[in-house]
Amino acid sequence: MEKAWRLAIIDDESMVCKRITHALSKEGYQVESFLAASPFFQAMQANPFDVVLTDLRLPDMNGLNVLTRVKERWPWVEVIVITGYGSIDSAVAAMKAGAYHYVPKPLRLSELRHLIRGAVEKVALRRENERLREALRGRDPLGRIVGKSQTIQHVFALIRKVAPLDCTVLIEGQSGTGKELVARAIHGLSPRASRPFVAFNCGGFTEALITSELFGYEKGAFTGATTTKLGLMESAMGGTVFLDEIGEMPLTMQVKLLHVLQEKRVFRVGGTRPIALDIRILAATNKDLKQEVLAGRFREDLYYRLNVVRIPLPTLAERRDDIPLLVAHFIEKYQTLFGKPVEGIHPHALEILKKHSFPGNVRELENIIERAVALTEKPLIGVDDLPEDVRQLEVDAYPAEELLSLEEVEKRHISRVLAKTNYNKNLASQILGLPRTTLWRKIKKYGILQSSPSKPSH
Repeated sequence: MEKAWRLAIIDDESMVCKRITHALSKEGYQVESFLAASPFFQAMQANPFDVVLTDLRLPDMNGLNVLTRVKERWPWVEVIVITGYGSIDSAVAAMKAGAYHYVPKPLRLSELRHLIRGAVEKVALRRENERLREALRGRDPLGRIVGKSQTIQHVFALIRKVAPLDCTVLIEGQSGTGKELVARAIHGLSPRASRPFVAFNCGGFTEALITSELFGYEKGAFTGATTTKLGLMESAMGGTVFLDEIGEMPLTMQVKLLHVLQEKRVFRVGGTRPIALDIRILAATNKDLKQEVLAGRFREDLYYRLNVVRIPLPTLAERRDDIPLLVAHFIEKYQTLFGKPVEGIHPHALEILKKHSFPGNVRELENIIERAVALTEKPLIGVDDLPEDVRQLEVDAYPAEELLSLEEVEKRHISRVLAKTNYNKNLASQILGLPRTTLWRKIKKYGILQSSPSKPSH
């Protein structure tokens, strides 16, 4: 084998662990065994395994809980469950929770070897797909930003113009619009692309912590400083430092940052020797820094130092044409990550997403698709796979002066859904959230007639 795949065995029977470890080690795997879940998770945290084989009954945790925790934290890891008590229900529950397979006791080594090989091949395939995807993205740093709308194309044009110039850039946009992706694209297209890209979020930290993280400190500078620590700015020498949420930086820290930008040098905390810096600064904010300056919360001189070139990012609501592309991108990402055969999204669900306000922008859309792929059991994401607060009924926009009864609104909406589905009553009942028999009664009650010449679906 080119790669020594790492396997973990969790079973409270030491003889079982020894037997499996011996057999699989001869196959070329790196195998570690654990008699309980707690030591396994400690080892997993330090260096994740590729495949985990766990018994259902452990002294400190149920095997299904082990499976769930592994899949939540390390979704690319494959888990095989040992069903020592011949329980079909437990085996079914394990498969539903994301297990690669289950194997009953007493274990047959030939069957176990076959399952391990299949699990390893699945992990290898997923990694190779991700490697190829990363390689393709690497050819074009803009490839990580998905979109073809005019508004996002304008952002691409600004990135291409400013990337070769060694100037400071201020990226403005609401949370979830992709500010760090833009910063990484600027770095990737710049002459500094082969050097480090270091990101630091300025929000929620004290001045002392920001200073020590950005500038570093000398040994003995304060209690606990047992060694000299390079700051992020120093560690990014020759590359790019991205300061996210710059508007959250304390005023006193803003003075220090302004000095660094002016002098191109930094002092470590407790140090007396200046360190010359060769870095490019990119900053981002979800605040209106002009208003912050007027309110006295942001230094005007620092604002103009940062705002050499400004790149405003559109909200997702301002680039709705990109929603289908983004949905397809996230489905591909998470169906690969979760190993689920999700092929796409139902047109009606996509229409709902295209009309959603998306206060959380692209990040919110990604979370919606990640959740849908994780939970759906169907090849297409449907309306019922969307979060409850996103699902909404499509109703006609009636003139304000046309006051209708609830029955008339219901009649019009049912008629519209039937027409849109070509009078497919099964599909219409799903969209409307009504039992098929209830839909039939309402069609009869309201006297809704099929206007299409095609044969109605029964």
